[in-house]
Amino acid sequence: MAGYYALKRSGTQFMFNLKAGNHESILTSERYATKQAAETGIASVKSNSASDARYTRKTSTSQQPYFVLTASNGQTIGASEMYSSAAAMEGGIASCKANGPTAPTKDET
Repeated sequence: MAGYYALKRSGTQFMFNLKAGNHESILTSERYATKQAAETGIASVKSNSASDARYTRKTSTSQQPYFVLTASNGQTIGASEMYSSAAAMEGGIASCKANGPTAPTKDET
C-alpha cells in the first residue's frame, strides 16, 4: 500500500501528516491558519522530499534521532517522530523520499 498525506484540522488550524503505507506517520507539519496554506505545505513536501540535501538529521535532548525537512529557502516544512536509532531514522528518511513526491492527499477536515 502506498503512502498518503492526511490533511486535518487541529483546533481552528490545519496540519498534515505524511503517512507510510502502514499508516505510521513519517512527517508532521507545522500548524497553518488556513487549509490552503496547509495544501501549499503538502506541495512543498512533494517538491522537496526527494532531495537528501533538504533533510537535517538531529538528536533530541533525550538523545533520540529525528529529522527535519526544509524547503529550498531553509524554512522547516515538517519534522519526524523520535526514532530509537540512527538507522531507524534513516529508514524514515528513505520512506519520506519514496512516498513524499507522489502520495495522494486524504482530506480529513
